[in-house]
Amino acid sequence: MTTTETTLKRVMGVPSLVIFGLAYMVPLAVFTTYGLVAVTTDNHVPTAYLVTLIAMLFTAFSYAALVPAYPRAGSAYTYARKSFGGHVGFLTGWALMLDYLLLPLINYVLIGIYLNAQLPAIAPWMFALVAVLVITVLNVVGITVVRNANLVLVGLQLIFAAVFVGCAVAYAIQHPTASLLQPLYDAGLTVPGLLAGGAILALSFLGFDAISTMSEEARDPARTVPRAIILTTVIGGLIFTLIAYVSTLVIPSVADIENPDASANQIMEVAAGKWLEIFFLFAYIAGCVAAALASQASVARILFAMGRDGVLPRRLFGTVSARWQTPIGAALFVGVISLAALIADLNTVASLISFGALAAFSLVNLAVVKHFLIDQRRRGAAAVLRFGVLPGLGFILTAWLWFSLSAMALTVGLIWVGLGLVWLAVLTRGFRRRPPEVEFEDTDPDSGVRVLA
Repeated sequence: MTTTETTLKRVMGVPSLVIFGLAYMVPLAVFTTYGLVAVTTDNHVPTAYLVTLIAMLFTAFSYAALVPAYPRAGSAYTYARKSFGGHVGFLTGWALMLDYLLLPLINYVLIGIYLNAQLPAIAPWMFALVAVLVITVLNVVGITVVRNANLVLVGLQLIFAAVFVGCAVAYAIQHPTASLLQPLYDAGLTVPGLLAGGAILALSFLGFDAISTMSEEARDPARTVPRAIILTTVIGGLIFTLIAYVSTLVIPSVADIENPDASANQIMEVAAGKWLEIFFLFAYIAGCVAAALASQASVARILFAMGRDGVLPRRLFGTVSARWQTPIGAALFVGVISLAALIADLNTVASLISFGALAAFSLVNLAVVKHFLIDQRRRGAAAVLRFGVLPGLGFILTAWLWFSLSAMALTVGLIWVGLGLVWLAVLTRGFRRRPPEVEFEDTDPDSGVRVLA
């Protein structure tokens, strides 16, 4: 098979990157964990989203600071490796791969669950299998296809979100069973419950991190990617908070939620009836497809970056297709891993995704301090604020959320990191050698990549 390596084609501007990030975040992801977080926070989901948004915004500023310094594919893996060395970079990328590998998978699981609910004669795994095959092919064909598909799918979600918010507000006006403040704060709100809920919701904000993985496919990445990261974080966080707020107005008591795993269907039916529930199904499936497209593209590019380093097998992960200019080996590998959606349990997968994200976010915040204040010796009040105080707060908040995860998620996540440590020991012959590194090269954005036989 003819392959290429080293660079990817630059085709994405700020709007495309924001759409890509929102597709990854999935505006309707609120309903994936709404019931679980409602129980955890005593029905204060919007407050949990605001807390998580604040924490993620500090981290988003850290990503935005590092993108101009390292405008390459690889995300947190690249930042940690450049700042702290190959060993830390590898373990950071390994931790981040946990949630990146699971994000496409959880969307395939959700597609199977919701379509099976409407067509019970067809098993969930059959829907999941078709979705895996179609989306893997789209990612192999090229990022332009993914970008155009995301534009349509995100648009459908936003239309539904606007309709739902209108229906929910109308219902709340006609049935004033809760005060306007109750979804945000009342006597039942506790800090431990709020943090536990926020830790679960951290997975919803992976969109801004995904944007950083597209630096080699963005036009003028030093300018466009930081802007897109901040915009996506704010827009996505506010959409999440608004949808969660009006949902709580529809069902203000957690005791009235009949099934936390399927709370969305109940909310839709209460707010406007069956037609809204059916509309929700179409929009939600569109969201799952968009998220699977975006997340599978991003993890393929992280594997591509690690393959170019030689940290993972180069022949499989470090090459791109001459025809489509995409990391075909990595994309196919992610498709194979996603087949686990045929047997995976939704709650187990959802509880693990935030582990890798929060661990990687913590390292990114520390990387800002290391790169700008220690390595570059930036001085002055502005530098200390921008590269010391803000990422320091980001680190504290993400670490706090990390330790608020369930014991099961922490245990399994640490086992995953342990496996990464073992592989790193093998790779470096007992840590006596440095992990291999790569020199990134640029080519003309229009010519794309160099072709190797």
